[in-house]
Amino acid sequence: MTGTLKNFRSICKKIICIGRNYSEHASELGNVVPSKPMIFMKPSSAFVVEPNKIIIPSEWDELHHEVELGVIIDKQCQNVNKDEAEQNIGGYCLALDMTARKIQDQLKKQGHPWLLAKGFDTSCPCGDFIDKSKLDVSSSVNLWLSVNGQMRQNGHTRDMMFSITDLIVYISKYITLEHGDLILTGTPAGVGPVKRGDQIEAGINGDNNFKYSMKFNVASQ
Repeated sequence: MTGTLKNFRSICKKIICIGRNYSEHASELGNVVPSKPMIFMKPSSAFVVEPNKIIIPSEWDELHHEVELGVIIDKQCQNVNKDEAEQNIGGYCLALDMTARKIQDQLKKQGHPWLLAKGFDTSCPCGDFIDKSKLDVSSSVNLWLSVNGQMRQNGHTRDMMFSITDLIVYISKYITLEHGDLILTGTPAGVGPVKRGDQIEAGINGDNNFKYSMKFNVASQ
């Protein structure tokens, strides 16, 4: 089904995100490192692709950037084991989890859900489908992000606390994963603010000399 997965954004039913999957990122925000994967979601309407812009809603002054490895599901996964999880990985992508941090913090303090801070339009800038044959995730993959040419994030997937297959196994116990669904596997340390007029560049580098990058400008609503 690889052919249809190349257009995964048009068939994706849900974007499942993993919070605090890199211990240094959890620490930089003053959060406790979780003992189990911490799951939240974005709607598929959050996708934005080049050359479109990341839009900050008019009443907000900034967003935070988080660069992530995306995992695209091939076949339905329901309560799968690790071997089945591996077989059901359809491919990968580079993605950003744009976050309204101030809104998120306010909602957390009030004990409210924080979907608004994570699921707004253009909160999931996303690159093209990456075939499994091009990106070897069995070794570490480098994720990086710069803002206006200044490096902000530069991490490696070897530092993830929960592996890709562990995440699929855990999620599929409770939520059925479907063809084209996207899992964002967490972000390394270095997250920070972006404002209107900034330019974000992000990339992924594999050990087999695979490289992919994307650019997004940040604009007003």
